[in-house]
Amino acid sequence: MSSPFYLLRTRRFAPLFGTQFLGAFNDNLFKNTLAVLLTFQASTWTSLSPALLAPLIGAVFILPFFLFSGVAGEIADAYDKARLARIVKVWEIFLMVIALIGFAAHSFVTLMIVVFGMGMHSTLFGPIKYSIIPQHMEENELVTANALVESGTFAAILLGTILGGALSAIENGGVIAASAAIAIALIGYGFSRYIPSTPALASSNRFSINIFTQTLHAIRLSYHNKMVFFSILAISWFWLYGALLLSQFPAFVKSVLMGDEKTVTVLLSLFTLGIGIGSLLCERLSNHELKPSLIIVGAIGMGLSGIDFALSAQHFSALGNLYANPEFFHILLDLTLIGVFGGLYSVPLYALIQAKSEMQSRSRIIAANNILNALFMVAGAIVTMILLGNGFHISTIFLMIAMGTLLVAGAITMFFKKSN
Repeated sequence: MSSPFYLLRTRRFAPLFGTQFLGAFNDNLFKNTLAVLLTFQASTWTSLSPALLAPLIGAVFILPFFLFSGVAGEIADAYDKARLARIVKVWEIFLMVIALIGFAAHSFVTLMIVVFGMGMHSTLFGPIKYSIIPQHMEENELVTANALVESGTFAAILLGTILGGALSAIENGGVIAASAAIAIALIGYGFSRYIPSTPALASSNRFSINIFTQTLHAIRLSYHNKMVFFSILAISWFWLYGALLLSQFPAFVKSVLMGDEKTVTVLLSLFTLGIGIGSLLCERLSNHELKPSLIIVGAIGMGLSGIDFALSAQHFSALGNLYANPEFFHILLDLTLIGVFGGLYSVPLYALIQAKSEMQSRSRIIAANNILNALFMVAGAIVTMILLGNGFHISTIFLMIAMGTLLVAGAITMFFKKSN
């Protein structure tokens, strides 16, 4: 057990890891292919402004998290999660076939339906993925399992995004991307066939399809346990911070660094690599225990490296060759460190939610986490648009979110002191 990768050799974890990795890869392969195609070839797809298309895709993808997370959590608590995982993968295969038709026909409406469907795919799979881990892992393996899932997910996001961007630049790239996605979804289904059966823990629950009732019920369930609810709020801040950075990378590269699309990929790669490194580092430092101190260190690190990142951006001079500029590498180092501390911060929070949630309601609590994550990301996007619309510089917004993270670190420190 000296290496965290030992779990990848076990049936109780490896099939789940493969299933979720390929699902995250497909999400981002499809979304980024579509986003780039619509950005550079908007006139051949729709009459909507290119400036509206990226936020529209994001909004359509995230909408199912608000609508169906409560129901998804209820279903995951009431049925065998391994069987549900296979059903979700069949849904993914179906969607990628529809995506192939949409790309071939240049049908904007069809592809937006697929975006919504992939949002549903993630909404349904989230509670399954995170609630199945505690049923197959020992308590001292929770941090390890979450570290692998977290690092694997961000690796899949990076690889899917890069491949999507590359395929979108070639002729019939959308059709090729969708064809590849069908093959990947089929492989993912193959992995899901080997996930061990996970008996339902709450099969006696009365099931309701009222999405608003289920959403409120999931949030109430999480609120009953203060440790769990606080952990959810803390994770939601992480997703707000990360989503803000990712969404502003293109504008930041263009207006501040004076770089190109390749520079955006460099920033994205280092940020996601940092999260992967931080996730695995957390596993090493935790010694297979839930250590709140790592969450605090992660929050402080994200805040301090984020402040240095923002200040470096404010004083950046885009002169000459970007890759010969030491200031640029200072910015890259800061961005990587934000990711490293982000991984250190988020992994134990997920493990805390799993360990402290009641078994029979764990999936619904994971669903509540997804709802609040989405709410924080949308709120962050709205505030960012308002600030940019009122003349705030992008580096100033980065500074504000980093300083806010230090306040979050203080709140986390106080909470855990009181809990002890």
